[in-house]
Amino acid sequence: MSDIPHRIDIHHHIVPREYVKALAKIGVHTPGRFPFPDWSPETSLELMDQNGIATAITSLSAPGVYFGDDAFARDLARRCNEFSANLVNDYPGSFGALAVLPLPDVDEALRELEYALDTLELDGVVLLTSIGNKYLGDPAFEPLFEELDRRKAVVYTHPNIPPGSDVPELIFPAPLIEFVFDTTRAATNLVLSGTLERHRNIHLVLSHAGGAVPYVAGRIALADENPLVSGNIPRGTIAYLKSLYYDTALSATEYALPCLRQLADPGHILFGSDFPFAPRHLTAETIRGLEKHGGFDAAARRAVERDNAARLFPRFSKD
Repeated sequence: MSDIPHRIDIHHHIVPREYVKALAKIGVHTPGRFPFPDWSPETSLELMDQNGIATAITSLSAPGVYFGDDAFARDLARRCNEFSANLVNDYPGSFGALAVLPLPDVDEALRELEYALDTLELDGVVLLTSIGNKYLGDPAFEPLFEELDRRKAVVYTHPNIPPGSDVPELIFPAPLIEFVFDTTRAATNLVLSGTLERHRNIHLVLSHAGGAVPYVAGRIALADENPLVSGNIPRGTIAYLKSLYYDTALSATEYALPCLRQLADPGHILFGSDFPFAPRHLTAETIRGLEKHGGFDAAARRAVERDNAARLFPRFSKD
């Protein structure tokens, strides 16, 4: 593509070789029946140049760093965050980075958060929607959310393969469907647990247009009349869902975008590619999908592709 690079891609993954090697040593060779893609900074820069992307905000994808061993998770998170910091320093302006945290160990996650944001100066954090048998919004994670709220942090959420997903004997790779519903469960839990009400300073982003959230928002909102949870959501479910940010990765289609636009204001939609897990050609298709969608005028499309992310990450706000 020939347009001048201006887009900010907030769903862009790193796959460091040392990360893949570390997982291979413990017998993890594929994330959800998909192979780990070959990745390097150069492959990202090539894709960015071809698609008018000025900056990629990078993150580690599922399966993350926790595989039942707290020490392993702590060490791998540190190595990945230092890799991210070096990437940002080596390619100034081209990359931002979100820190991975060694959850479910909240104490260690708080220590790594401090190091990643204060020493490495990363741009926010990425949290998997589920860790082990707990979803975001679980009381166990409350101390972490308190600190993220104090810092007014950007929290990017990425779906995981949820607990119990291996029970059905389904032949397709789990991320095709399970990622959608893992995001939906986490978003619902964050709302109905009162986490979003207690921590209004967090800028929380959902991947893939929020999974099924836009489609089932009205159903989730039935909780407003349920006395078991209604006290946690004094502003009403829809208000909390509208306060979230949603990315366009794998979702800038004629099916998903109209549904998302019924829920989310254009100021809360962010451009995302899901590279390198998504095939290269899908980034261009995402851009075409945004261009064809009748719900965005030129200013709204510019906001989705750049301006909204620039407000979340102001150091990239200059053209």
